[in-house]
Amino acid sequence: MEKLLPRFLEYVAIDTQSDPYSKTTPSTKNQWDLAKKIVLELHQIGMQEVSIDEHAYIMAILPSNIDKKVPTIGFISHMDTSPDFTGKNVKPQVIKDYDGKDIVLNKRKKVVLSPDYFEDLLQYKGQTIITTDGTTLLGADDKAGIAEIITAMEYLVNNPEIKHGDIRIAFTPDEEIGEGAHKFDVKKFGAQWAYTMDGSQIGELEFENFNAASAKITIEGKSVHPGYAKDKMINAIGIANEFLSFLPVTEIPEKTTGMEGFFHVHHIKGEIEKAEIELIIRDHDKEHFEARKELLQDISDKLQKKYGDFIQLEIKDQYKNMREKIEPVFHIVEIAQEAMESLGIEPIIKPIRGGTDGSQLSFMGLPCPNIFAGGHNFHGKYEYVPLESMEKAVMVIVKICELTAIQIK
Repeated sequence: MEKLLPRFLEYVAIDTQSDPYSKTTPSTKNQWDLAKKIVLELHQIGMQEVSIDEHAYIMAILPSNIDKKVPTIGFISHMDTSPDFTGKNVKPQVIKDYDGKDIVLNKRKKVVLSPDYFEDLLQYKGQTIITTDGTTLLGADDKAGIAEIITAMEYLVNNPEIKHGDIRIAFTPDEEIGEGAHKFDVKKFGAQWAYTMDGSQIGELEFENFNAASAKITIEGKSVHPGYAKDKMINAIGIANEFLSFLPVTEIPEKTTGMEGFFHVHHIKGEIEKAEIELIIRDHDKEHFEARKELLQDISDKLQKKYGDFIQLEIKDQYKNMREKIEPVFHIVEIAQEAMESLGIEPIIKPIRGGTDGSQLSFMGLPCPNIFAGGHNFHGKYEYVPLESMEKAVMVIVKICELTAIQIK
């Protein structure tokens, strides 16, 4: 377990930000830097059948050490970090014996991680907290998961008295742009089920997620001298603004929680001749999800009728709610729940307000609930992870391996 922290700090120092506009897999070359390091490390700790394909998907196996046949299970994490905030030159700070007060991330920029705003910090008083320096994200999403899986496998290698079946592990690129499972070879992986180590705070155990889609609205305009523009100018910016005005103002990320869905406008650019809006659509309920897509189409049709054929709407489905694939094999959730409880961790079973590789993998034939990796405030400069949460995640992995071997006949 002593290698967990240095391992994590080495991983976050490597910039692996993914790029949603790239046409390659992985979407950025930097992801190869971490991938090659992981492959070398897997060999060093004694993993077998270590492989990396042309798209940087890594797989390995820890062979069974028992003489009975039990299910092959897996653990998966992703290598990339979010394109929403820079992951270049990450300089993590290790705060030992956290005193429950404000943590100054960057004095010069006046960036402070405060429990007055981020109340979850207080539950980690007395623990070791790893933070950013206030200029980048940290990358606990999901390098904490990678460090935990590798550390758990190393622990099992070094403690052969812990009995387990075949354990498969995998690390994927481009999860943050919704493509982490696109080229995942489920047949080669060979597990009956798996767990993504990609959740947030300690105790999280999730088996349902958003239905997700992206949308792009392109508006073509006509620029005319404003003094002579009556009945001639078509201002693409104005139409873009009008389009957004039809969206429900309360159904946005900052005003929704729990099972509530939303529209999230994340990019907008424009001039008179052309404007573009990019947004994502999220909802746990399938019917509500389809209704959201229909609303966008209705708005587009309404504005086309008003202004002419100057508006293009493109909607792309990204992933589905994995609940329907997990419920028929719910014992895989119950094993994870028992593992947590046996370690004194209170399971927090709730829907993911996002997605994981597991949501797509579940529909590809690999049921894949999600387990906490320990981090908080992902995708920004206030991201942090308690070391003790990561240590607990390691032991949850180990316990799941053990319980699967003991309980499954």
